[in-house]
Parts: sequence; structure tokens; C-alpha cells
Amino acid sequence: MDAAPRTPAREVVPLADLEDPMAGSRPLRADAVRNRTKILAAAREQITRHGPDVPMDAIAEAAGVAVGTLYRHFPTKTDLVGAVIAEHSEIITGEIEAAAARVGEGSRAMAEITRLAERTVEASARDRSVKAAAQTLGAAHWTEQQEERFRGAMERIIAAAVSDGDLHPDVTVDDFLMLILTAPTDQEPAVRDRWLTLFLAGFTVQSRERNAGD
Repeated sequence: MDAAPRTPAREVVPLADLEDPMAGSRPLRADAVRNRTKILAAAREQITRHGPDVPMDAIAEAAGVAVGTLYRHFPTKTDLVGAVIAEHSEIITGEIEAAAARVGEGSRAMAEITRLAERTVEASARDRSVKAAAQTLGAAHWTEQQEERFRGAMERIIAAAVSDGDLHPDVTVDDFLMLILTAPTDQEPAVRDRWLTLFLAGFTVQSRERNAGD
């Protein structure tokens, strides 16, 4: 008796890549994951170059996919921009969680806060056109899950910096969020660096003590 023909092996896709916000919990095929990744990269590039009014068909062309494929993944531009922002926010959230882990292993918390602030402000400067588009279209900057993870990790870092005697006890996660949201991302790097130095100085115990003694 002849052996049954073998079914060709399917490409294995990481679990993190299988979720499509437009498809609920239904998993994506490997080719759909690749298309979604290309669409997000093209959207970021096109919005950065041309602003929030860039047509959806221009994004599809830049991604090398059919317009119908784009709309199957993202029915509206708000959905698309929201996904780009969520991707950006996930990177920031991951960096904060990594910093919290390093603090748990003995890294100085204030040094981690400074590095996080520097990287976050620069990332926001690179993506400011996308963020402007999100604001124009009403797309959310953070998912609830991302904000929960962000706050949990930042609370651990802040508590460690206060315990080290570097950070003033009244500094909160909301203060760090204010730093991110009010950064002068439309200015030159030297201006952003100066602004960040002054902003972070207001967080520290040493700065408050000097001001109190004046």
C-alpha cells in the first residue's frame, strides 16, 4: 500500500506576530504577517515624508501590496496610524521593562531614567509626524495593556531611584509621561539635549536642595 502523500511543512510564525487587531483573535498566515509588516513600515515612512494626508493608495504602493490588501488589514487610516503608534509604543514599553530589569540586577536607577529619557525623546522626534497624524485622526497613543506595563515598570525604577537618594520622592510616573509628551521634538538635537538636562534636573534631590538653599 502506498504511503499517504506528505503535507508540505508550513512556515512557523512567532506567536507575537500572529495577532491582527482588525481580525480579533484569528491568527494570520505567514504571508499576511509579512504584508502587515510591510504596510506598517511604509505607513511610517510615507506619513513622516508627506504628513497625515498621504493617500492610502500611496502607502499601499510604497508597501508593494494591493490597496485591497491594505484595507483588509486596516479598514481606515485611523486604524493604520493607530497600529504604527502602537508599534512605536511597544518598543518604548519594552525598553522601560528592560531598564527595570537592569535596576533589579543592581544598575543605578537614576542613570537608567536618564538613558530612558534620552532614547524616548529621540524616538519621539523621529516619529513626530506619525504622532501628529495620530492626534489629527484621534488614534490612541497607548493600548491599555501597554500603559499598565509601562506604569508598572516605571514605578519600580522610580522607587529604586528614590531609595538611592537620587530622585525626589514627589516624582511620579505621570511626570515621566509629561516629559515624553512635552518634549520639543521639532527642535534641533542640541536644543532637545538642553531641554532634557533642565527637565531631569528638576527631578533630582540635589537640585531641589540647592534651590531651597538659595
